[in-house]
Amino acid sequence: MGCHSRVYSTTSLFPCEFEAKQTTLNRSLPELNFRMPLSATKRALIAVSVLAVLAVTATAYIYKRLHRPLVGASIGQPPSILTQLPPDAPAIAYVDVAALRNLANSPLAAVTGLAKPGPKEDREYADFVRDTGFDYTRDLDRAALALWPAAIGTPADPLGQNRVFVIAEGRFDTQKIRAYALRTGRMMARGTQTIYVIPGNPTVWFTFLSPTRIVLACGKNADALLVAANLPPSDPAMQARIDRVAAAPFFAVARTDSLAPSFYASFANAPQLGVLVRSVRGVTLSGLPNGDRIQITLDGECDSMKNALAIGTLLDGFRMFGLMALSDPKARSQMTKGQAAFLDAVIGQVKVTHQDRWVRLSLDITPEMLGEPAPHPPAASPAKQPATR
Repeated sequence: MGCHSRVYSTTSLFPCEFEAKQTTLNRSLPELNFRMPLSATKRALIAVSVLAVLAVTATAYIYKRLHRPLVGASIGQPPSILTQLPPDAPAIAYVDVAALRNLANSPLAAVTGLAKPGPKEDREYADFVRDTGFDYTRDLDRAALALWPAAIGTPADPLGQNRVFVIAEGRFDTQKIRAYALRTGRMMARGTQTIYVIPGNPTVWFTFLSPTRIVLACGKNADALLVAANLPPSDPAMQARIDRVAAAPFFAVARTDSLAPSFYASFANAPQLGVLVRSVRGVTLSGLPNGDRIQITLDGECDSMKNALAIGTLLDGFRMFGLMALSDPKARSQMTKGQAAFLDAVIGQVKVTHQDRWVRLSLDITPEMLGEPAPHPPAASPAKQPATR
């Protein structure tokens, strides 16, 4: 009998059992991952790329922010009265007296006497009001000034050779004012205008443009300002500075790129400081009432961002030095209590900022800083008792 051998696989003999064991084996074996991991060099390159993008973005943002002009403190349309000022004046100022008069809680209105009756205790001023019929606390609405600071004045001659030109709007008794002026002055004709001259130190010239507008001038050859016909065009840079503060009820703007030599002479012993002072091209000062406070902002426009940063750093240093000086009992003993409190508040609260070519000093003036009592808040009404049944 021949023997025939036959081979049987375990798969064919026990198919179900084999599949179950194979499944268990697959579960027990770890899953193979054939993806190649990133090398340390590649990870470093990715990190450096991301940081570089972030750095460039941050640098561009900071550069754009630092080189963006500082927003004006009170941007607005200039008052129409400014159009009658000589456009070549290196400094101008404006005050809306009517607006300040309506601010009953404003410390500036209180200090200037606009929020209360005129200074009756001043006998000479009382006589002036009686003779002219004009009281600035009641009759003056707006005033604009143009100034030509040609030199530093002296105690005997505060204006020096400086010329001042003023336009005032309000209510004027022309007959009384003319009679008052002719007591010591004289009248002269210039073309179709009648000009009144009041001698003094300095001599004052004035004329009426209308019953509600008067023009005054003083200083060297100031009478020519009253009849100037061919005025030079306005300075675009000066006009741009005026636009930055034109919405404030009072402001001042000055071009400082060419001041009197006597002004710069005071920095002869500090040449580095003199260079920074000469770098300032213009300044603007504005006051914006906010409740019982006044937001005072002083902006300086420099010829470069580098000098603006240097001036801002210097001003911060002066502020810190002032705080240390005020902490000295010997220094405080030479001041009154009110003076020390005022300096504490001003130096402690003033803020110095700079952006692009601009440096800004900002400060909130409070009634307490000017010696005025703070307004008392309205008394709270008593709480109602719950009704009983």
